Amino acid sequence: MGRRTVIAVAAGALMSMLLNPTLAADSRMTANAAFVDNEGQSVGSARLEQGPHGVLITLEMHGLPAGPKAIHIHAVGTCDDHEHGFQDSAGHLNPDDRKHGLMNPDGPDAGDLPNFYVHDDGYAWAELFTSRASLDGAIGARILDDSGAALVIHENPDDHHTQPIGGAGSRIACGVIKID
Repeated sequence: MGRRTVIAVAAGALMSMLLNPTLAADSRMTANAAFVDNEGQSVGSARLEQGPHGVLITLEMHGLPAGPKAIHIHAVGTCDDHEHGFQDSAGHLNPDDRKHGLMNPDGPDAGDLPNFYVHDDGYAWAELFTSRASLDGAIGARILDDSGAALVIHENPDDHHTQPIGGAGSRIACGVIKID
């Protein structure tokens, strides 16, 4: 196959995707996370959808203490040590060694996310977005690398400045991110 033929085939494939939005939509990568608390009980789930500019994370939680909560992407995909506060999930996803905090001039790291709110009945639904990471590494840090990753919820909100976790307190829930 000659160089012009290869270019023509590639251009044709690109035009097909642009003209047929269902083909482009089918190429989206998705993942999910099932959260457990410190007793190992199910407390909710998250759906992660990679888009052209990052990852949209949709949370639906139940049974958490009321109030604002921090959530971060952690660098290791395990939540097996629930009785020890999910420490095996390690620190934030942070391959560029940035400082913690969405408002930190030397940050944020790839695992930093906005806070969300849990209602008095323990229910929370939220959409969060990050442009600093993607499931496959196409944008920012790679969430699904060899060590996997987890979403970790803390007992308090993140102040987005204080090192290393924004004063967010103990880890109260964790969900391993798994490809759909």
